[in-house]
Amino acid sequence: MSGLLTKDLAYKQWVQSLSKKFRQSQIKAAVKVNREMLAFYWELGRDIVEMKAESRWGSGFVSALAQDLQATLPDVKGFSRTNIFYIIKFYKLYADLIKVPQVEGLLDGNEIVPQVGGQLDKEMLLSIPWGHHKVIIDKCAHNTDRAVFYIKQTIENGWSRAVLLNFLDTDLYERQGKAVTNFASTLPPEQSELAQEITKDPYNFDFLTLTANYHEKELKDALMDNITKFLLELGKGFAFVGREYRLTVGKTEQFIDLLFYHIKLRSYVVIEVKVSEFEPRDIGQVSTYVAAVDGILRGEGDGQTIGLLICKTKDEVLAKYATAGVSLPIGISEYELSKLLPEEYKGTLPTIEEIESELR
Repeated sequence: MSGLLTKDLAYKQWVQSLSKKFRQSQIKAAVKVNREMLAFYWELGRDIVEMKAESRWGSGFVSALAQDLQATLPDVKGFSRTNIFYIIKFYKLYADLIKVPQVEGLLDGNEIVPQVGGQLDKEMLLSIPWGHHKVIIDKCAHNTDRAVFYIKQTIENGWSRAVLLNFLDTDLYERQGKAVTNFASTLPPEQSELAQEITKDPYNFDFLTLTANYHEKELKDALMDNITKFLLELGKGFAFVGREYRLTVGKTEQFIDLLFYHIKLRSYVVIEVKVSEFEPRDIGQVSTYVAAVDGILRGEGDGQTIGLLICKTKDEVLAKYATAGVSLPIGISEYELSKLLPEEYKGTLPTIEEIESELR
């Protein structure tokens, strides 16, 4: 490091800006390389399928192609036998969704209006890394709708491969938007659909480690201790406001279990967590908190406050009747928690501080 970096502020700022621009150009180059590679993989998969290459040249065709491509392009990775099988699956999985339509355009006055074909934009397909695609292919080989869902979620949320794999393993597609709610009848149409989409049923709390006979306070404490993972499970757009959030209502003080603000909905979200089966009286508590937040915290430009009750189990029919009987937007979901420790382990596990101390 030269002395100029420590002595001349203008020089230091210039070097820092150069470094930042170079990193940005590296990222852009990597994205472009990924896109071009995926476009080539798509064309290769299409050629193999449309030429019926495996039938034409026999069962050993893929192995032969892998060897020949590696020999012809020795400095290029990605032509292993396994990867070529992935490339074939890649094309077959999405081919029917993004085929170019027979009619390229329709006349509208004097203009030709392009017709969009399929349910998946090809640019979206080329926007995530190949490693993500392979994970999705492994988990969604026979369910195109499921695969498309995870592609869109990856793009929207910027998921790493590890995060994507986590949500694939916890069946997010099957859980997304499945809470029992009354949103359709209590929220404006443009809000109700989005509000429904931000729910899940059940919520997966397997990132927690609790003993078998845990109490409600232990569960809520554990959620707060793992707030980053809890927010990840809740989904994009949730901002944490507070736990045991105090509201002065008349001459009383009310404490909301968990209060969030959803940035896209522009609404407060009241979350109550129960370790027991859903009871209709729980709706009364959540309704009170929703009404109180609406009256006290909701500001100009904020949407209607939403309540979400997450309980251990629920009777679906009872939950539907319970939500139908209130005029405030409320949803009811269950949670899953399978990683439970035997009760005898309680208090015997070392803390993080103790583990770090031992390592030192």
